[in-house]
Amino acid sequence: MLLQTNEKQFAFWKMRRSGVPNITIAHRVGISRQAVSRALQLMDTKIDLTLREMAHANQIEPGKINAEQGVLIGRSIPFQTTTIIFVSEKHGIQVWYEHDGACGTCQRYTECIELIWDYATELGLKIEKTADPTQMAEELFAKVKAIV
Repeated sequence: MLLQTNEKQFAFWKMRRSGVPNITIAHRVGISRQAVSRALQLMDTKIDLTLREMAHANQIEPGKINAEQGVLIGRSIPFQTTTIIFVSEKHGIQVWYEHDGACGTCQRYTECIELIWDYATELGLKIEKTADPTQMAEELFAKVKAIV
């Protein structure tokens, strides 16, 4: 399933994920609280399905799923490691495998730091910015696991 991030339902979902109550969302967009609730239920279903499909496609056994936060924590069957699949407004659906990276020699060094920082910001989580993306990812995902 392709998750459309330009839909109104996704906008409502992002607001709720950042802590905005349904009634406030309804007032902001000029619709009823019930309409917001229905839209969020549909979006949660879409996100849950998308996370599960991504897990299946990547041979990840789902563990905990939190559709309201857009996170699935599971275990990679082929790599035998903890895996986190998450929805990012800016970066789409991401799959991260717990590992000790050789970040200093990786071509994606800057991209990883940006993604980690952006995702923490989207969730409203504070992490320490360091020169080591692995350390930042460990801190971020420990906090993500705590909210799932």
